[in-house]
Amino acid sequence: MSKTEKTDETHSETATLAGGCFWCLDAVFRDTQGVCSVVSGYTGGTTQSPTYREVCGGTTGHAEAVKITFDPLRISYRQLLDIFFAIHDPTTLNRQGADTGTQYRSEIFYHSPGQKETALDLIRELSSSGAWSGRPIVTALSAAGPFYPAEDYHQDYFSHNSGQPYCQMVVRPKIEKFQKTFPEWTVPSTRP
Repeated sequence: MSKTEKTDETHSETATLAGGCFWCLDAVFRDTQGVCSVVSGYTGGTTQSPTYREVCGGTTGHAEAVKITFDPLRISYRQLLDIFFAIHDPTTLNRQGADTGTQYRSEIFYHSPGQKETALDLIRELSSSGAWSGRPIVTALSAAGPFYPAEDYHQDYFSHNSGQPYCQMVVRPKIEKFQKTFPEWTVPSTRP
């Protein structure tokens, strides 16, 4: 399914994930089979309708996150979580690479008891597998609450700024890792 095709809304579900800079998650999930839409935004905090500057200031309690609408007949919630755990480091507290602060935390915001159980099962499985050389997974698990879309310039940021150094050094490697690890779930990208 191309990104311009519509999906039957009766079959769509929502996933909300935080794993570092939302530009990275946004770029990867826009290229994922079965994903209908991706919105970068803020969630998990106390400030209503925060701005990027406020979230970066670390006083809102919000994480940079993506809200993903997906077709569970084409990709499961578990498969989305498999991608999520593959493209970020779930063992670093409030940090991804050089990005530090609570807004860059690893957190899954579940929308149903089934999503919560799926996430718990996967975290247990990954923890017992020793996938991260014995380092514990610090990904938090919380009920989804209000989600505030980020400013327009953050939406599909990589497509509009792919030549920018951060995009080349941080975002592009995550996209390439996703494409290499999950070729069966990758939509051919039309981006540069």
